[in-house]
Amino acid sequence: MRTLSVLFVLVASVAFAGDSPQFRGPGGEGHSSETNLPLKWSDTENVRWKAEIDGLGWSTPSVVGADVWFTTATDDGKSLRAVCLDKDSGKERHNVEVFHRDEPGKIHGKNSYASPSVLVDREHVFVHFGKLGTACLDRNAKVIWTTEFTYNHRHGPAGSPIVVGDLLILSCDGGDVQFVTALNKQTGKEVWKTTREGAMAYSTPLLIEVDGQPQVVSTGGEWAMGYEPQTGKEIWRFRYPKGYSNVPRPVFGQGLVFLCSGYDKPWLYAVRPNGTGDVTETHMAWKLDRGAPLNPSPLLIGEELYIVSDNGIVTCLNAKSGEQHWQQRVGGNFSASLLHADGRIYMLDENGKTYVFAPTKDEYRELAVNEVPGRSLASIAAADGSLFLRTDKAVYRLHAAK
Repeated sequence: MRTLSVLFVLVASVAFAGDSPQFRGPGGEGHSSETNLPLKWSDTENVRWKAEIDGLGWSTPSVVGADVWFTTATDDGKSLRAVCLDKDSGKERHNVEVFHRDEPGKIHGKNSYASPSVLVDREHVFVHFGKLGTACLDRNAKVIWTTEFTYNHRHGPAGSPIVVGDLLILSCDGGDVQFVTALNKQTGKEVWKTTREGAMAYSTPLLIEVDGQPQVVSTGGEWAMGYEPQTGKEIWRFRYPKGYSNVPRPVFGQGLVFLCSGYDKPWLYAVRPNGTGDVTETHMAWKLDRGAPLNPSPLLIGEELYIVSDNGIVTCLNAKSGEQHWQQRVGGNFSASLLHADGRIYMLDENGKTYVFAPTKDEYRELAVNEVPGRSLASIAAADGSLFLRTDKAVYRLHAAK
């Protein structure tokens, strides 16, 4: 029987100590081991540097070694770019056009043409712009390979790629066709492609391990599925009828995968991922229909599950039973995912305001509220003793006062 060492082998090439190489951090579920992070900041307080950005993108900063990578789109989405800043100074090291599209198409008002986060994998940098193109760069921003997928992502690109061993895996759920695919990360050639029925979705897959076996969990429109990562073979599927435009990334723990059903009415489901075939009627542990998020990904800390709804209702649940510990309305609008780091939870709203609260099941205990100017839909990253926060105008490196 294989153990958690399997997952370590499959993702070891991605994670580095002190780094945040992908969407939602090293493990992809919103956790960081960083300490001495700032509790309070403003546009000038506890700011190590602030780098102005051309264009617009909602990709989370990915921090590896001396580099801070993200994507942006200029010229109304025609120029799709990869940007690298120096982690110590914030100065621009690379800014390259990866794709140029004369007609990039329409996107949702809350989206951008550069929303999927960069994935940094030792020598490689992977960027994804949905149907507009996917590419692999080296650490000096030289393009190694490019590829394109044919599907109508309608509201624009959103879900980020993951690396599993030698594979780059992406969920591509359009309004016309839906599929999950794996590419050879060295060449960009397709290794497998598994089609599925449903609706458009914008979620990022998650690698988990169940009974010693790896699975890739992908949340699509109407269905969530577990796949064999090396072959793309479907293991199980769970249905939430009429769900679509799913954005939150799943989280896993306590023997359960926590899934969000998407629009128009969001539900949160706790599903046991140890079944085969259609597990809709057999493997649901519990569900929640009030306060579930449309966009922010959940956060699991031990036996407690934390969620924030798009309209600013924060809820703490018992992960095993779904029982509510507490609920607090903070107001505002939220799209970014929760971050757990340095014994705190960081929660960024869409207007540059970050709520910092304690991870406790007793009550909502607010520790600080911090604000910077600008619109903010990208999730916060933690790396090298700092927070990296992106707005529509700038990237900040925030650090604690010495």
